[in-house]
Amino acid sequence: MSKTEDLLTLLDKAGLDEQGLPPVEQWKPERHADIDMRIARDGTWYYEGSAIERERMVALFSTILLLEGDDYFLITPVEKLRIQVDDAPFVAGEVQRVDGKLVFTTNVGSHVVASAEHPIRVVTDPETGEPSPYITVRKNLEALIGRSAFYQLIDWGREEGGRLVVESGGERFELGALEE
Repeated sequence: MSKTEDLLTLLDKAGLDEQGLPPVEQWKPERHADIDMRIARDGTWYYEGSAIERERMVALFSTILLLEGDDYFLITPVEKLRIQVDDAPFVAGEVQRVDGKLVFTTNVGSHVVASAEHPIRVVTDPETGEPSPYITVRKNLEALIGRSAFYQLIDWGREEGGRLVVESGGERFELGALEE
């Protein structure tokens, strides 16, 4: 398979990753509880203080994740368990340009294409000036864009009215102001 075919396959996979996810927003379980589970800023999942080493288990848990207000839950038809998330539940560690689209790969192996439905946003810490870039993965769940992927976006960006922007599939996303 050629490099171009590999990239087009990646783009197809991104379109399929959201299909087949459980309908978590439709579930209304009666049992609610808190659980000692935490997702660290680097995307590591912890249960009772120990890192969950099984990637397939983390990937499975990520499919039943729900955000309501400021609270994150693992939800099934029979129970809803509140968990802690330090920043965003996912980390987008890689980005590639495929057919004019930005395709991100997350720490749980899912793929997402930056678009109107999956926008990129950058929050700047007012005290430190440090940017925290995010992409919406699904519904209202976001991935923190990792440093190397963000630097790649900056490299691909172009100046537009004093701002740095990138495009994906015809949509423009602002990365921040250019320094003078």
